[in-house]
Amino acid sequence: MPRVLLLLPTSTYRASEFLAAAAQLGVDVVTGSDAPQALAGVMGDHFLELDLDDPERAASVVVAFARRIPLDAVVAVDDRGALVAALASQRLGLVHNSPESVAATRDKSAMRRMLDRGRVAQPPWRLVAASREHPDATDDKVVAAARSLGYPVVVKPCTLSGSTGVVRADDDASARIASRQVRSIMVATGVDADSPLLVERFVPGPELAVDGIVRSGALEVLAVFDKPDPLDGPYFEETIYVTPSRLEGGDLAAVGDLVAAAVRALGLVDGPVHAEVRLPHLAPGTVCRSPDETAADGAAGACGPVVIEVAARTIGGRCSHALTFANGTSLEQLVVRHALGLDADTGPLPPLEQGASGVMMLPIPRSGTLEGVAGLDDARAVPHVTSVEIAISRGRPVQALPEGGRYLGFVFARADTPEEVERALRLAHGMLDVRIV
Repeated sequence: MPRVLLLLPTSTYRASEFLAAAAQLGVDVVTGSDAPQALAGVMGDHFLELDLDDPERAASVVVAFARRIPLDAVVAVDDRGALVAALASQRLGLVHNSPESVAATRDKSAMRRMLDRGRVAQPPWRLVAASREHPDATDDKVVAAARSLGYPVVVKPCTLSGSTGVVRADDDASARIASRQVRSIMVATGVDADSPLLVERFVPGPELAVDGIVRSGALEVLAVFDKPDPLDGPYFEETIYVTPSRLEGGDLAAVGDLVAAAVRALGLVDGPVHAEVRLPHLAPGTVCRSPDETAADGAAGACGPVVIEVAARTIGGRCSHALTFANGTSLEQLVVRHALGLDADTGPLPPLEQGASGVMMLPIPRSGTLEGVAGLDDARAVPHVTSVEIAISRGRPVQALPEGGRYLGFVFARADTPEEVERALRLAHGMLDVRIV
């Protein structure tokens, strides 16, 4: 029986889906986590405690374990375990991405440099050195970078994931405020106050998410999600994802080609990929360049889609519930099968089931303590809604963006068309009364 080590941070939403996938595939599972499990003593060699924030040390622990109990794959279920999985898999000779490539997906400045070297279209950007001892000087540098790029810009930390600490600035005053705000969030989340900031030109236009699996260096796109709610700032809270995308065929192909180019530039060769892409709104009179041309500001391919981010993982949260492939196969099953080499001779990956599906990540309207969520039964009764889940317990603190990094919950829907899915998600959300004190 094949054996897989699943790296499951205590903060992840993804544990149950990956454990279920392994069980459905008949795979022996070892759980690696960053906190002791209540049943660790009973689990014996099926549990491994790891410090996921120290990837080198954690990888050494995995390698030592594998000398006693052989492993056939090491799979990270989200960002926190990705570098540990790459390091351990490299040392064990298992399917893996290079640690350098995975590290680049965890550091936005490293990712931007590699995409530039690969001439992949992305927003013009600047890296700003920060100093806790000279905050005014740091603010001045952020303003200078923003002026050189042209407002509006987005200020973000290099190492936090999702939309945590991502703030739009439209002028010098808001750039100074964003600089202070982002650095405060970095410190609150344990990031060194002297870590640099990334300043990018804001790209107006719709955003999409692309999920796929890279097999032997070739990206196979599994799903493209529309994000129908505008993500214009000042904070960037994602809400609705709907697939299949309503983009026309040529635009859809351009998005897939762009993500494939980004994957190659980053050196990702195996495993899941989740990417965010923007389709720029072009001003009248814009002069388009070919993908091989580069402007004075370093931006390539000005008129087509641009890469915002690439992660070496599956779609986040519980959003994978919106994806079901032929024969009822889950996204997590595809990932585990690939890591174990079980898909090597099976041809193309299975397509999505017919119809449309989507998810709404329930926004947290303000920070405080969750008193409760009313209207759940009404939301679940909306036609085409398949599930409504609240991910945070009553009485627990909730934190809105840009400081927060978790979702209140998720609404899922499935119907014949993307339009029906989107309407169902909005209607269900409207039924909910979120009470925060």
